[in-house]
Amino acid sequence: MVIFLIPLLFSNILQSIGQVFSMIVVGHWLGESALAAISAFFPLFFLLISFAIGIGSGSSILIGQAYGAKMTERLKSIVGTTLTFTFILGLVLAIIGSFFTEDILKGMGTPGDILEVSVKYARILFWSIPIMFLYTVYTTLMRGTGDSKTPFYFLVLSTILNVVLLPPFVFGWLGIPKFGIYGAAYASLVSTVITFLALLVYLQKKQHLIQIDFKSSRYLRIDSGILKLLCKLGIPTSINMIFLSLSEIAVITFVNKYGSDATASYGVVNQLLSYVQMPLLCISITVSIFAAQSIGAKQYDRLSQVVKVGLILNYILGGVIILLMYLFTKPILQLFLTSQTTLSIANSLLMITLWSYLILGHTFIITSTMRSSGTVLWPTIISIISIWLIEVPVAYLLSHFTNLGMKGIWIGYPAAFIVGLGLQYLYYRLSWKKKSITRLVT
Repeated sequence: MVIFLIPLLFSNILQSIGQVFSMIVVGHWLGESALAAISAFFPLFFLLISFAIGIGSGSSILIGQAYGAKMTERLKSIVGTTLTFTFILGLVLAIIGSFFTEDILKGMGTPGDILEVSVKYARILFWSIPIMFLYTVYTTLMRGTGDSKTPFYFLVLSTILNVVLLPPFVFGWLGIPKFGIYGAAYASLVSTVITFLALLVYLQKKQHLIQIDFKSSRYLRIDSGILKLLCKLGIPTSINMIFLSLSEIAVITFVNKYGSDATASYGVVNQLLSYVQMPLLCISITVSIFAAQSIGAKQYDRLSQVVKVGLILNYILGGVIILLMYLFTKPILQLFLTSQTTLSIANSLLMITLWSYLILGHTFIITSTMRSSGTVLWPTIISIISIWLIEVPVAYLLSHFTNLGMKGIWIGYPAAFIVGLGLQYLYYRLSWKKKSITRLVT
């Protein structure tokens, strides 16, 4: 699990480096209003990516079980169905999203001084969604076969391309037009397309287990049986991610009432918290894949060992990262923010919520294990309950009806994480552990 986790972790770190570099360039050279414009779009973009995450989550369970059972033909059918369905979904979302961007951002309460910029920035990224979906899902499929190294190599390529292309696109170097803030979106789009095409060529050259070429193009048709399983596993995960995204949209409407400085602080805090959450998600992905492969191979006794190792990794790795973040919060924030007002807001928000991400990581491991067996409905319902009946109401009530102000919004996070872990653990012990586990892929 550790050997698998290391490339996965470094993949996410590299992905974050590209995002950090973009935010530093935008925040320091284009100003905090530009940073706020990007931050305003983040919850909406996360909402869209949630669909790909849901599909990827469902397909990785099927891939893991098929791989564990050594069912190569079934595995290729899962890959083909997933890719075709993902592309169609991405295209539909890109078309719909580009037409309604302004209405959605207005509905989110985006401050008027950054609305126009946010809309134009969002529309560029909307059209990157079909390729971004395919790339995201393909890397998930590879990890389902136990290959975490290949996605890492291509994220190295993607990160290098993004870092190299960003300044020319933003500032107009090397004969490239000066796009300003929109250069960050164009750099992301171009680096993703190039990386995805390079990945397809590499997989074909290496005859990778999940590569799709002209000879195996028949697998690109949608298999109704696999699609049904994929939807059964993926739709609840997507719904969960969508409700999470909608909660972030609700939260940013609370934040936006405090002005552009608050919006910029929110964007940076969310970015930093994503770096804390990232290794915890990597651990949960590792747990999910190892659990799925164990189920595919009918080695059910390994499941408790997988969970145990996952929890140890969560508290050791997550604890070290959170401790370092507490110790160096101000220097880290100064990389992104220059205004003392935004620095002060961001610092106080991080102090409130950082510690609670260890609890969230524990929850991830329990739910990942249950999902790997095909149990997705109740973990999803519990997650939605903790978000919409705890996090959002607590954030609203404390920020609107107490003296805590914006700090009250962030108290909603640890409150939801604690309740969520309690409910998930009860379901895990009292229901899931007593079920008979069977392989989904036949």
